[in-house]
Amino acid sequence: MNADRLPGAFPDIAQTWAALQAQLPITPIRNEQDYQTMVRLANSLAEHLNGSVEDPLSDLFAIVTGLVESWEEHNVTIPKAEPREVLRHLLETHGLRQKDLIGIASPTVVSDILAGRRAISKKVAKALAVRFHTDVSAFL
Repeated sequence: MNADRLPGAFPDIAQTWAALQAQLPITPIRNEQDYQTMVRLANSLAEHLNGSVEDPLSDLFAIVTGLVESWEEHNVTIPKAEPREVLRHLLETHGLRQKDLIGIASPTVVSDILAGRRAISKKVAKALAVRFHTDVSAFL
């Protein structure tokens, strides 16, 4: 990238970036702690999005989730276990609670799945696979 094309001088950009990072810790994910921080940030951003592509936070959300997805692709392993244990592992790994899956299944359904009182339906398995960027077979 040509420095002449950037809006502003590098010292100004560096100062602005430092100020932004003081309020919003956007960094490359280098370890599990960085990963957990970015997952929490992604979850917080998701709660504030209004669903519109024109939402000012949508690009930031895309950047943060891109970092998280890249880390997961190379570092998060899905255990060979029963589907409910896979779900439990992914909830813990992503720092999520049952209510965070409300668009996929109700907290009651998720609770029943985790307790072994209910199997994961094909519809829910597909939605979980999309949510956690994994193969649907992990949940069936």
